[in-house]
Amino acid sequence: MFVSGVMKRSARNGAFASTLPIAIAIVVAILALTLSALKSDPRHQVSTDLDAIIDNGPHANAFWGVYVRDLGSGRVLYERNADTPLVPASNQKLVTAATALIALGADFRFETPLLHSGEIVDGTLKGDLIIAGSGDPTFGSRANAFSARDPFDVWTEALRSLGVSRIEGRIIGDDNVLDDDAYADGWDINHIGRYGFAAPVGGLIYRDNIVNVVVDAHTAGRPPWVTSEPDGYLEIDNRVQTSSRRWSRRLDVNRPFATERLALNGLVSTRFRTKLDVPVSDPTRFALETFRLRLEASGIEVTSDLVDVDDLADVPRYRSADTLGVVRSEPLATILERINKESDNLYADAVFRAFGWGGSASGGERRVRSTFEELGIDPTGLSVRDGSGLSRKDLITPRQLGELLVLMRQHSEGAAFSRSLAQGGEQQTTLERRLSSYDVWAKTGSLEYVRTLSGYIRTRDDRMLAFTILVNNYPTSSARVRRAIDEIVSALANSTG
Repeated sequence: MFVSGVMKRSARNGAFASTLPIAIAIVVAILALTLSALKSDPRHQVSTDLDAIIDNGPHANAFWGVYVRDLGSGRVLYERNADTPLVPASNQKLVTAATALIALGADFRFETPLLHSGEIVDGTLKGDLIIAGSGDPTFGSRANAFSARDPFDVWTEALRSLGVSRIEGRIIGDDNVLDDDAYADGWDINHIGRYGFAAPVGGLIYRDNIVNVVVDAHTAGRPPWVTSEPDGYLEIDNRVQTSSRRWSRRLDVNRPFATERLALNGLVSTRFRTKLDVPVSDPTRFALETFRLRLEASGIEVTSDLVDVDDLADVPRYRSADTLGVVRSEPLATILERINKESDNLYADAVFRAFGWGGSASGGERRVRSTFEELGIDPTGLSVRDGSGLSRKDLITPRQLGELLVLMRQHSEGAAFSRSLAQGGEQQTTLERRLSSYDVWAKTGSLEYVRTLSGYIRTRDDRMLAFTILVNNYPTSSARVRRAIDEIVSALANSTG
């Protein structure tokens, strides 16, 4: 019995041993097929390519957030830190544009009327003359210099055509359509009051809320010429000296906060010439003062007080007022093209307040969150402090921004949204010197230690992808990070699926 049992077990073990190589071969074949399938999956190749770009070089220690999705198949081709909230910089303008189109519509226009409550007696305009601001960022904008007349010139001519030669009473600037918080939470204090890209927002915006100051040196030993446009609004203290030394170029610009004063110091050469875009501190006062100067230059005597509506105990009632003229903006779709193609911060923040409940930044954030929920995008982690992306307290995840791109492609307002994006190599846009070899439409973004790019790209096999690339806290040069971002776009363009 014992011998028989041993022989039976030996037979079974022998049979098992003889089948083991077959089983191993089957497992190896399955693994090979699986590996082959993985390698043929476009997601594998995209992941390999993008990982190689991100993980090699001096930018590897940066915090990368990336999300790539195929618009045709709906498949997510790549994601890294996709659910981590990151600073978007000017990619925030994509959120602003999408929300504005959904909330207001592509055909929305701002309307700014000039109102008069009183009468004209023997050429004298009596009563109040009121500019009812609409928050229109294009009102008198320098961007309209070649396509539209200055509204103050138009209104001045209209008053003259009515026989007006003198204005009494008050000229009131009503900026109450938006709140009075001119700067968003999280803006860099070094930008405010000094740089044109950080101009204040208000309900009455004129000429981008900017004064152009030109410093032009000619003669050694004498101060350079300093001119401003509009002339006479800023109080300029010019203490700059001109040197015969060819390479002297030190211009210090000091702007006391909440003033309309500018102090210039330094030493420059006789060949020095520069233009400064100086933001005003009080947009409403700027508009009123410029209108008064324009009226007086046309021969209309102005004895009126210039009044911000906020300084009045009683807000004027306009129901009985006569409308002397209305300035209408271009459609919202056109305004968004300037916002996204040229990255205009003032335009973006004005539109953001315009769709915000109560004309405020907090109302804008609530509107954005509501829009995300309406679209089915989870707003967890989303922080929206402005419409431009200048705030370092703006936060969004790559997945949220990527899903917004996907959904806007399908939305009824999607065509206007896509048209607002710069194309690779497109002249006079932020992509003018980038990605000209590819069919890419995207929005750039940049703050110190932040570089971003998000949009759409067509691959070489004619697939459309939505992508988001947010890079924060990089320990290398911005140029290297930008090159790495462009390499990612190139890899996506050359991918196949």
